[in-house]
Amino acid sequence: MTRTIVESKTKTAVIGFDEPFCVIGERINPTGRKKLAAELEAGDFSTVEADAIAQAAAGATVLDINAGVVYNSNPNPNETEPPLMTKIIELVQGLVDLPLCIDSSVPAALEAGLQACEGRPLLNSVTGEEDRLEYVLPLVKKYNVPVVAISNDDTGISEDPDVRFEVAKKIVQRAADFGIPAHDIVVDPLVMPVGAMGTAGLQVFTLVRRLRDELGVNTTCGASNISFGLPNRHGINNAFLPMAMAAGMTSAIMNPIALPVKQAEIEAKKAEVAATGLVLPADMDDETFCQLFGLGSTKPRAGKEMEAIMAANFLTNNDPHGGNWIKFNKAPPKPGEVARTGGRAGSRSRSRRA
Repeated sequence: MTRTIVESKTKTAVIGFDEPFCVIGERINPTGRKKLAAELEAGDFSTVEADAIAQAAAGATVLDINAGVVYNSNPNPNETEPPLMTKIIELVQGLVDLPLCIDSSVPAALEAGLQACEGRPLLNSVTGEEDRLEYVLPLVKKYNVPVVAISNDDTGISEDPDVRFEVAKKIVQRAADFGIPAHDIVVDPLVMPVGAMGTAGLQVFTLVRRLRDELGVNTTCGASNISFGLPNRHGINNAFLPMAMAAGMTSAIMNPIALPVKQAEIEAKKAEVAATGLVLPADMDDETFCQLFGLGSTKPRAGKEMEAIMAANFLTNNDPHGGNWIKFNKAPPKPGEVARTGGRAGSRSRSRRA
């Protein structure tokens, strides 16, 4: 069986067909996050720290690190991104002991990340574009790391799944020319939004099976791409991930966290409750209120996508005896309570682990 090994200083993550699904946490990425981008330019890493800790607590296997900020003070990422990548990696490694995925389109930032990483990180990414192949594959060989291979080339992203398969095949073959084995290639077959292309899901499932059966490679994807532009994106993602896993997908770059409920949402719901004439206890805190009225939580916690993945791991026997599923669903002890072991402790009021 194909196994891709990714390591931190002391921990090993294995991506493979007969392994638990590998969750690559995507939160440490300023793309589309103006607040985080501004913080990073100002030298404020508080959100990075919080995201690293929360993703680890939610069950992420690997953390993706992207330092792609376009500074207002210096718009040249070739100058600003490499030192920022180094800084973020060193910071995250000091907080959590998880393998990392170095994510950049800037070649110098990739190498800076490789030099800063302890262990064996995953490199994200190489494409079928000639200049990218010629720069990234020697780095992969030099540092002996696995790499994400994205199925687009100099012609762009094809809507034809057969074309995307051939691009992946080309990358695997070119990697072999550098002495890079197929088990160190994790192919991203590119997930299209199902709202724009009704066959997008079926295409991915078919492609993943071909990549597994014909090339013997592990696979990944940007999981939330499938639901882009649609209502109730979590519902689509929750269905997509187990189906992709059943087709043979072995990892995904995704958000493992259900974000905290915003204070404005809490206040709006309290006003709605008050308008019905219902009087709440004066000492009820916001966390209790959120759980009572189905708003979620005031704290980051594992999201519904993680719940779907954990269930799928159990159903595919990649969680023997359901130990991880039971742990995931075990209610934490209430303040002042001593955690019990054995029996049916917590069975009446189980919730997802914070």
